[in-house]
Order: sequence, then C-alpha cells, then structure tokens
Amino acid sequence: MRVAHIITRLIVGGAQENTIASVLGLRHKAGVEVRLVSGPSTGPEGSLEPQLSVVPGLLTTLPDLVRPVHPWKDWRALRHLTAWLRSWRADIVHTHSGKAGFLGRLAARRADVPVIVHTIHGPSFGAFQGFLANAAFTAAERFAGRFTTHFVSVADAMSRQYLAAGIGRPDQYSRIFSGFPLGPFLSAKPNARLRERLGLTSGDFVVGKIARLFKLKGHEDLVAVAPDLVQRCPRIRFLLVGEGAWRPRLENEIGRRGLTRHFVFAGLVPPTAVAEYVALMDVLVHLSLREGLARSLPQALAAGKPVITYDCDGAREVCRENETGFLLAPGDRRGLVGRILQLERDPGLRSQFGDRGRALVREGFPVERMVEDLHALYLRLLASISPAPAR
Repeated sequence: MRVAHIITRLIVGGAQENTIASVLGLRHKAGVEVRLVSGPSTGPEGSLEPQLSVVPGLLTTLPDLVRPVHPWKDWRALRHLTAWLRSWRADIVHTHSGKAGFLGRLAARRADVPVIVHTIHGPSFGAFQGFLANAAFTAAERFAGRFTTHFVSVADAMSRQYLAAGIGRPDQYSRIFSGFPLGPFLSAKPNARLRERLGLTSGDFVVGKIARLFKLKGHEDLVAVAPDLVQRCPRIRFLLVGEGAWRPRLENEIGRRGLTRHFVFAGLVPPTAVAEYVALMDVLVHLSLREGLARSLPQALAAGKPVITYDCDGAREVCRENETGFLLAPGDRRGLVGRILQLERDPGLRSQFGDRGRALVREGFPVERMVEDLHALYLRLLASISPAPAR
C-alpha cells in the first residue's frame, strides 16, 4: 500500500502536527509505504519540516504549492503533483488543508489514483469570510468532493457542515480525532525555571491561550476584556503561546491599555514543549471563530486544566458544558469575564473539570489510536474498490 499525504505547508499548527504524526505513525505499519508532499514552509509561524529530516526521502517540497491563489504557480503545482503521483504509483492520496486539498485531489484524479481521501481540519467556507470568497471556496469543495472517495473529519461538526453544503454522502465521512502524544500532558508539572523565565510567580492566576497571532483567533477579545479582569483580579496574568503577523498590533493595543505587565508573549513554542507551558496555566481559553477542533483544547484537558471556549465548530465535542469547561456564544465577552472569574475563585471546580477532561482525552485522543483508525480506513477503502487498473 503506497500512501501519499499532501499538505500546503508545514508551519507550526494543528493540521500540520496531525499530518506529520499520521505519516510518521503509518511508516511502522506492515506493508505501508508513505510519503509527504508539501509546499514551502516560511513565515513567522515557524516550520515543522525538521521533524521529517530524520527519514531521508520522506518529504518532497514543491516550490509552486503556495497558500495564496496564484494561477501560474497553481497550474505548475498541479502539473508537478500529477507527474509525481504517476511516477510514484500511489494507491491512496490523502490531502490536507485548502489549497493542497483541492490541487492534490485534482492531481490524484488525473493520475488515476484509486483512493482519494481528504481530511477536514477546519472549514474552508463559512460566515467568517465575504460572500464572493465563501461562494468560490464552497464551489471548489463541491467540485473536489465529486471525486473524493472518503472524508476524514477531526470533529463531527465538520462532517455536518460539509454535508449541509451538499458535499458527499453521510457514508463517505469518518470522524477521527486529531491525536497527539498524551504522556507529556498527563504528567505535566509546573517548571519553576520556565515560570521564572516568563516572569510569572506561583501566586499568579494564569489564563493561557495557544494559537497563531492572527485574525479570527480571538486574541482581540481577550485583550478587550483584560482591563475588567485585571481590576477585579489583580493577580491575573495572560500567557499567549504562539507567533504570527498580528503580534505587533496586539502588543500596541496591550500597551495602549496599560496592561503590558499582565501579558506574557511566549512566542513560537515547539510542539514537544507545549506541555510545559500548559502546566503553568490555571485555565485555557480558546476564542477562535474558525477551527475544526483545536488541539489546544484536548491538550489542556489532558494536563488537567479546565477550558473556556467559544461554541464554534467542534469545540463542544471536548468542552462539555459544566463538565470539562464552559461554552460561550462567539463574541460573548461579558460571559468570558464571568467564567474566568468563576474559575479563579473556585479551585475545586477547576480540579473537577480537569479530572473529567483527562478521562475524556485518554479515550479519544491517543496518537496511536488516530494512526490505527487511519490504517483501518485505508484497508477498508482499498478492499471496497474494484481491482485497480494497471498503472
């Protein structure tokens, strides 16, 4: 079984971590050959490409596979992908992200690949974008869906959204949670040296957020409610893990409000070190307006931390109201203040939510389970097709 995964770029992010973990895990399955194709990974978000350097030949980089729409480069990327798939004689193509999801599936069809799988890590269309962009991306997903053998969703919410848009049939969808190594989070303990380096103290109440510093991630909402929270809870500190193009504007706004000492920018943190930062948090907030199911939510729960999240996409599939955390309507800043203060005043409730969250994550999010589920899906899909023509 030859499996080619295709993704637009390997920046530090949930979809990219999922893809790399899948590829590295599938390498150890008997009878499986796997390769990963990506565009260049550049920008302030960092790159995960070094994780693949230990396996020569595992990663192929296509310079023309870029995230923005670029007709000339897109056409060249499609040609190169098609030629590469034909030469490698892939049995399965598994695509990720918007641009690579479209071009990769189209190339797989042109190369007569028997099985084409696409993972929906997050919505490619929706109210978060303008009418014309939404119409264009919806049309592109419908077109690519016509020759997609199967869809993998990181949350049931993604399956429902795509089905409602007329993409595929219910039997073409499988939910496979985005697994990760649980051990570092289950055993995470506060590191005194890291706390000191970040300028935090053991008496601080730390509200954490893990996300790229970019639009739709909700950082502006956290900054907006910070003055009220600081006034009512002077010991509160905000720990922002992640990097991105919006950092200067966030720093300027925080400075304008006189809150610089209450915010800590941790910057770009390698995925292997995230657990150390989560261990310093008392609660994690997730305020994104566009996310399939953010890995930061189950990661925080695995570390025994309660979560507060906007009720977007798949968030409620791990943040269970009054069980593992609190769900808020998107943009509910007043509710955000109230829930943060409630958890600050009730350590027992924080511990209760954390314990329940750990039990939920232990069952659904081990990276080994994700790889097993993918492998089983591949075997089932290959067994269901007619004998493949000689290629």
